[in-house]
Order: sequence, then C-alpha cells, then structure tokens
Amino acid sequence: MNRRLSAAFVLLLLAGTAALYSQSYPQSSTQGDSLDQQQNSTSDCPDGSPAMSMADGSVGCPPAQQQQLPAQSTGLDNRRNSVSGTQENADISGQPRTRNSLQNQPLPPEPLTEFQKFVAATTGQLLPIYGAKLFRNVPSTFSPNDLAPVTSDYVIGPDDELRVRIWGQINYSGNLRVDRSGDIYLPEVGAVQVGGVQFSALDQHLRAAVGRVYRNFDLSVDMGRIRSMQIYVTGQARRPGVYTVSSLSSLVDALFASGGPSAQGSLRHIELRRNGKTVSDFDLYALLIHGDKSKDARLLPEDVLYIPAAGPQVAIIGSIHNPSIYEIRDGETIGDLIDAAGKTTTVAASSRISLERLGDRQVRQAMEFPFDQTGLAATLSGGDILRVFSIVPAYQKTVTLRGDVANAGRFAWHDGMHLSELIPDRDSLLSRDYWWKRSHLGLPAPEFEPLISDFESNQRRPNRYPCTTYNADPNSTNSPQINPNTGDPYPNIVCSTPNGANPNGANLHNQDPTSPEAQDALTSALNSSDRQDTAGYNTDPQNSRQFGGTGSVASQFGQMSGPGSAAQPKRTEVEISAPEIDWNYAVIERLDPQTLKTSLLPFDLGKLVLNHDASQDFPLQPGDVISVFSQADIRVPLEEQTKYVKLEGEFVHAGVYSVQPGETLRDLVRRAGGFTRRAYLYGSEFDRESTRLLQQQRIDEYVRLAALDASRGTLALTASSTVSAGTVANSSAATAAEEQLLARLRQIRATGRIVLDFQAAAANLDDVPEISLENLDRFTVPPRPATVNIVGAVYDQNSFIFQSGSSAGHYLRIAGGPNRDADSRHSFVIRADGSVVSHAAVKGPWGNSFKDLKLNPGDTIVVPDKSIRPTALRGFLDWTQIFSQLAIGAAAVEVLRQ
Repeated sequence: MNRRLSAAFVLLLLAGTAALYSQSYPQSSTQGDSLDQQQNSTSDCPDGSPAMSMADGSVGCPPAQQQQLPAQSTGLDNRRNSVSGTQENADISGQPRTRNSLQNQPLPPEPLTEFQKFVAATTGQLLPIYGAKLFRNVPSTFSPNDLAPVTSDYVIGPDDELRVRIWGQINYSGNLRVDRSGDIYLPEVGAVQVGGVQFSALDQHLRAAVGRVYRNFDLSVDMGRIRSMQIYVTGQARRPGVYTVSSLSSLVDALFASGGPSAQGSLRHIELRRNGKTVSDFDLYALLIHGDKSKDARLLPEDVLYIPAAGPQVAIIGSIHNPSIYEIRDGETIGDLIDAAGKTTTVAASSRISLERLGDRQVRQAMEFPFDQTGLAATLSGGDILRVFSIVPAYQKTVTLRGDVANAGRFAWHDGMHLSELIPDRDSLLSRDYWWKRSHLGLPAPEFEPLISDFESNQRRPNRYPCTTYNADPNSTNSPQINPNTGDPYPNIVCSTPNGANPNGANLHNQDPTSPEAQDALTSALNSSDRQDTAGYNTDPQNSRQFGGTGSVASQFGQMSGPGSAAQPKRTEVEISAPEIDWNYAVIERLDPQTLKTSLLPFDLGKLVLNHDASQDFPLQPGDVISVFSQADIRVPLEEQTKYVKLEGEFVHAGVYSVQPGETLRDLVRRAGGFTRRAYLYGSEFDRESTRLLQQQRIDEYVRLAALDASRGTLALTASSTVSAGTVANSSAATAAEEQLLARLRQIRATGRIVLDFQAAAANLDDVPEISLENLDRFTVPPRPATVNIVGAVYDQNSFIFQSGSSAGHYLRIAGGPNRDADSRHSFVIRADGSVVSHAAVKGPWGNSFKDLKLNPGDTIVVPDKSIRPTALRGFLDWTQIFSQLAIGAAAVEVLRQ
C-alpha cells in the first residue's frame, strides 16, 4: 500500500514539474501559429491572470498596463482599444500591427427598437435604421493611416518622432523622439524645444536652432512615427470605452473605430467635447447623404466623443430608393425626408402621398398630401409613417393578344378596331417557337473526319471504336516520326477494347497510321469491340433486352440497331413542331367598366381567318384580351386532331404518316403498300401514348397499395403483445426485403402496348383490325423469327430453332428440363403477340396438358423458381412453442384451483 502511494506521489510530482517547465519555457512556433494561439486560446494569460472577453466577442488578455495596474473606476469599460501603430502595438518585426482587427469583425446584430416593431406591425415590413449597416462591418479605408503625410497645422508633441537630416559644415542624420518636456537633442547643438510647434514652422525653427552654432549647412525634417493618444467614447455607442488612437485621427475615425452609434443612439447629433465644452456637433447624415465631411474635427488627447440618444424618428416606405427609419431634426419636411431616402423610384405615382401620424401621442390618424410643392413642404413629426405609392399597372386604350400567335403582346386601341386587324391572316398564327424549331431542323450534320476519326464515329456511334488520337507530348523523350510527304509529325494512336485494355499491346505512339502495325492494331480493336452480324444489326447481348420482359418479338426487333439507326445519339424523327391551332374556338375576355364584371365572347377562328367571315370580326374595346388556343390547350375532337403514326418493320413503305380524318389502322397500312413477304403479324406490337400513361397510372396505384398493405402488416406485427423477439427480428428482415421489392416495382415503366388479336397464321391486310388512330401511335411488325426462347429455372436458358408442330414439352426436354429449384406448376408461355398462357389455364380432357401446348415462332417459355418457405424444422419449433405455452397455462390454472 505504501509503495502504491509513493508511486502516485512521484507521478504527481513529475506532472507538476512538467507543467511548470512548459509555462516557463514555451515551445517555439512560427509567427502565424503564435498569432492563431493568441486569438483562439482560452487559457490563462502569461502573468497568470484569466483571459477576458473582449468587446468584439473574442477572448484575449488585457494589455500589460492593465495587467500591472488596478483598474480605475471611470464609469466606462476598462479596455484599451488601440487603433494606432505606435511602438507599444508594434510586433517584433518592427511593423505596426493591423489596426483593423476590431473594425473588420462584423458586430453582432442588435435587438429591434420599439419604433421598428411599431412600424413592422403597422406596415408589415421590417425596416432598418438608416446608417446602421455602415457600422456592421467597418471597412479599413476609414481607419487612420499612420503613413499618410501630416498636415501643415499639425502640432508637434511628446512621443512624436522627427527624422532630421543635416549636411554641409556638419553632417548628421537621425530619428529623434520628442520627450515629455517637448525637447529633442541635437549633437553639438543641444536641446531644442519643438513641443507646440506646428509642422509648417518646424523647418525654420530647427534652422534657427542649428544656425546659432554652425554656418553653411542645409537640413530637412519630416515626421516619423506619430504619437498616440487616449480618447473616450461615451453615450449610446456600440462599444463605449477608452480608445488609443493616432494623433492624426479625427472624429469620424474614432466613430468608426468604436462601432458607431447603437440602435438607440443618434446619428444626427454626435458631440465632440473638450475641456468640458462642445467643440463640434457632427451630423453623420451629412456624410452619408451628401458626402460632406467639413465639420469633422481633429482629435486631441483626452477628448470625449459623446453620442446622445436618438431623436424623433420617422419611417418611409413604398416607391422610394432607400425605405428605412430616419432620424429627423426640428423643422424637416416631407421633401427633406424623400431627398434623404434617395428620392422616389421611376414607378412612383405623382398624385398623392399617404402619411400616418400619432396625434398628440394618443390617437393615430391617416393624412394625405398632394405630391407637389405644397405637400412636400409639410413638416414631419416624430412617429410619422410616410408611404409613397406606385403607379397602378393599368393600360389605357390598349388591347392584348396572347396565346398561339406570332406576335403576342399589347397593341394600341383606336375607334372602330376589329379582330381582323390583330389576326389578319394565317401567318399571324404561326408562333415564333414553331419557326425556331423548324429552323433547328436545318442545322448541318457533323462533318466527315478521315482516318482515325472515321474509325471512332464519335458523332454516330459513341464508344463503339475505341481508337483515339492525341498530340505528341512536347516533354516526351521519344521524338515523333515525321511524314515525309507533309513534314508534319504523325498523330499518336491509342486503341483499346471496350473494357479499357489494349489488344495486343496496341499503343501506337508516334507511328504512321498507314503502317502495317497501325492497321493491324486498328483491325484487332474493331473486331474485339464491334460485333455485328451480316445484316448490320448490333447483336451484343449486353445491349439487348432480355427475353421474358414483354416477350414481344417486335420489342426484340426494335432493340436491334441497323447501320446508323438505333446507335445514333440523336435519331431523325418526324414530329409536330408545335401544337396545332384550334380553329373552332377563340375568345375575347372583356371587362365591363360599369359593373366590373368579366365576360367571355367566343368566336370561330377558322371562319375569321380562313373564310374572312364578317360575322366573326367582332369590334374591340379598350382592355380586351384576345386568347388564341392550340390543341394542347383545349382537347379537340379526335377527327380534328393532327395525328402522326409510325409504321416500322416489315412494311413496303415503312415510315411516319399523317392520318387522314376517319382513317383506321388497316387503311393506313394499305396506304403504306401493305406488308412484305417476311412480315410476322402474330409478333407485331401496337403502342399508344395515351395507353402508356394510363398503364403507368395503374402501376403506380398498385405499388402504392402494396406499400400500404406492407406497412399495415408490419404495424400489426409489432403492436402484438404475443410476438417474440425472434419473430420481430425476422419481421425486420422481411420488411427490408419488401422495401427492396417495392423499390424495384417503382422502377417499372409502362410500354403502352395494346395486344392485337392476331392468329398465328395471319399474314394478310384483312387481318389488321380497323381501329381508330391517335397521335404518336406506333405499329411495329417484325420479320418472322426462327427461334423459341426458354428462360428461368431450367438447365439451359437458351433460344432453340423453331420446329413446326413441336410442343412446350419438346423444348423443355432439349433445354435439360426444369432444375431442382423450378416451380413447374406455375410455368407459363409468353406468346409472340404479348399474351400469356399459364400452366393452370391449359387443360385437356385427361387433365393438365401444358407440355402438349403447341408453340409459335417467337414464343417464350418461362419456368419460375420456387418461392422461399419456412423449413419443416422451423414449423416444428413454432408448434412446440405453442404447445409448451398451453401446458404452462394449464398448470397455472390448476395451481390457482388448489
């Protein structure tokens, strides 16, 4: 026990010695680190006194004089706020410290004044006090500059530094500091009294002193360091206290150094007091509004800067450049206030001015003054709220044309004006947006680039040909080979495969692209990155849609990209450049000047513009608004809609067609020349945009209901009191799985496909149904496929050659049959036309005959996996737990009976 106490005592002794050593010999660091430590340190000061909170919110140590002398009770904050560059504030490098450390720090916001709250409650606007933001973050340009030349009336005093240069009969050069008695000492001359001498007379004063001893000399004298002095800032200042400033400082300099007046302080009466008398009454508005600094006074030691409480205040809002709260003097008028606020804006009304006044500080009353010389001469009173109204945004003798027109806008109205003047012909109904889109259709295609860029095909097939060129590195040690024909260096060539690797190390730096090595590298790269069949279609399985999605042969056919088609960044499309005009309806919106009710006057736009029907050429009145609608604004009858339908695939003339009124799908196919001999109608796909939107809405609704049911099940399980901890854990895992499933369901996008009831042998035009067409319909007819697809839980997911008359069982056998994870009872077939035949739906006279189901080209057999179910052991454990709980309950009842 004694050894443990001795060891603890030794450790405490060592720790105390280390702490004492660290205080006596601090570790050296860079100057920047030391400054950061001084700013951020919250520990004790070097003399052991605790750090104090400064006026600007930072934490630091007081100056040495305050650390040594007890603070005097002066009624002010005992802080020495130095803004000068004297020797006391100079750092070890001899340069003065930054005087703007206080000024560059933004001051904390002040609470709202009572008058600000009053104005906010009255007008709904929170107005600032004019001039307060000037002191929010004081710029450094207002700080005194010690290096600036002194004025001629500057009076030399103790602690000033004079730079004296004498040459001729005597040579002398030195920097002399004026002592407390006002003297400087010149060698061979003695003490010279300079205190109280103005700087303009200092040169002659020194010449006279030296001339008493020497002849034939010349001298020059200028100011070195300027003395500092103490002043006092009192009253309603942001940071009242004692400040050490340069002797060149003025009233304005001290005002900015102290943070200016507070929210309760006056900006119109700032007094400079000296020896008990008011030397200057400075109006800061003169500096802020007019830039007048003529009443700024030079400071002397022990001056007092007193900021009284704010005087009467008024507020001005509305169409004025500087809406704020202003302090007024006696006799100031509305015109003076508007001038102080920067005058009115461009949209200010010149009719009247509203004024709210506190009558005898008892009641409030509203007053109005004309916006003329009489109204502007009205005298203001404290508490007034002045509002300058803006003009009413109303148009006189104007009509407005808007909507699907070429030149929408406002037009001058005149007597006898009619609709035909605004909409004279068809060209006035073609909007600018229409012409912009039409002009963009004529932009030139990317120009052909030979050799390497041709292999890259960047404009048509990005990332298809991974051979690139780049300029030779000027810093490279390998000099490029020179083309003997042109004298230029060959470009550098890098060829890579789609996964980023170089085939056969093909990195052809500084080689002739026409050389055999470069051509071999290009050929190898192209063969490894761009696999195409003989028809030119892209057959990369990673870029094609997997079977089993829609199961549509047409969708698989659409995934194949012919030369220059699907792989292009931007395909050439034929579409409606702008919504078509609604020729049957347009309207005039008119305001009755008597009742101020709005009425609508519809007219037939087609009869007005196309037929020039005078009955539809209505006369216009001032203020009318004419609206021209498009078919995107108001849905018109189907027969009147402009419809573009795309026919793709095995058509004699595949393309985009404009549907005639009353034309059906069969009529459109007949106009396109019918089908080719390879057309496979059974695998065709008919997509419609309106159907896609409806399908997507149904899918989203289903996902929403599924998520709601899952949430209800989870809440019911967690709210049950009989659920065990293991069940809750399993439920959490199941909930996470459900969320992942719902996330995948939310990514499903509808295709808008409509299944057409084609027979497998359909090949004639008469087999096409006569259905009406809509805009953006798409009818795709693929060529007859030669395969049947099998996906899912089979041993060989693959595509097999179609054999006429073969059944589903035949293809399952050649695919290896279902594996051990297969759920054969839920197998199904996706027909080439998009329909689905399930296992349960195929029933013959002797039971289920799914394997005997005959297949067609393009059909897909899907064998799903078995769903995951609890094991038999888990069920046994659950039942065991139930029986044990029943036994315990029965035993408890028996005990209670006894």
